[in-house]
Amino acid sequence: MSNSAEMIRSKDNGFLKHIRQLQQGGSKGQRARAESRQAVLDGIHLLQAWLGDPRLNCIVLTQDALLNAEIEQLKNAHVKQCPNTQLQFVEPSLWSTISELENSPPIMGLIELEDGFNQLPTIKTDAIILDAVQDAGNVGTILRTALACHFTQVICTVGTAHIWSPKVLRAAMGAHRHLHFYEGQTPEDIKDKVQIPLLATISSAQQSLYTLEKMLQKPLVWVFGNEGQGVSQELLASATQVRIPQNSQIESLNVAVSAAVCLYETQRVRGNLG
Repeated sequence: MSNSAEMIRSKDNGFLKHIRQLQQGGSKGQRARAESRQAVLDGIHLLQAWLGDPRLNCIVLTQDALLNAEIEQLKNAHVKQCPNTQLQFVEPSLWSTISELENSPPIMGLIELEDGFNQLPTIKTDAIILDAVQDAGNVGTILRTALACHFTQVICTVGTAHIWSPKVLRAAMGAHRHLHFYEGQTPEDIKDKVQIPLLATISSAQQSLYTLEKMLQKPLVWVFGNEGQGVSQELLASATQVRIPQNSQIESLNVAVSAAVCLYETQRVRGNLG
C-alpha cells in the first residue's frame, strides 16, 4: 500500500523547502541533489516516462489534481507497480512556490539517484562524452538523442551542466531513466579507461564524417565539446578528428545539432534506421 502524508498547508514546510532546494540551478542545486541523492521530476510527462520505476518513490500533487483523469490513471498505475510510493498532497495555493512550470497539471515526483560521481569503468562499448557542455538545454537534448540512437553510456567531464538539474531533465524528456552516467571525469580518467576509438568534431578536420563507414561500424565514443571552446585539447589529441560538411558561411553547428548528425550517421551506417 502507498503511504499518504498529511496535507501540506504552509510554504515554510520543511518538505517544500527541500523541493525548492532541489529545483535550484547552479552549484547550490547540484549540491542539494548530491547530498540528498534526490531529484525532482516536474510535470506529468516526466512522471509518465518514469512510470513503474521504483526510483520514483514519492509523488507530490494537489487533491484537485486527481480530478484530471490522466493524473489519476498515472498515480494509480504507478502505485500498483510500486506500492511503497509515498503520496504527498499540497495545498493548491502553494503549488507555484515549488513548481517552475506554468499552466501544467499540479503533479511532480521525487526520484532516488545513484552516485553519478563513481569511478569510470573500462569502456568497451558505445558511449558519448559531454566535455564541459554548459547549456542545460543542449545537454538534455543530446541525452534524448543519444538514447534514440542506442548510446546509453554518458561520461561527463568537469564543467558539464548537472545531469539531474530541472532544465536538463525537461529537455531530455525521460531519457535519464535508461541511461548510465559517469560525472566529474577528467581527461586522464577517460584516456585511462576508454579502450575504443574516440571521435570528435572540429571544423578544421581533414576527414569528413561521411568517409568513416568502417570506423562507425565498430564500438566507439563520440566526444561533444563546450559551446564556445569546443572539445578540450587533451581529449582532441586522443581522438580521430572529424568535420561535418557545411556551408562555409556558417562557422559551426550548435553542439546538440552536431551530436544528432553524428549519432544518426553512426546508426545509418550500422543499418539501424528504417
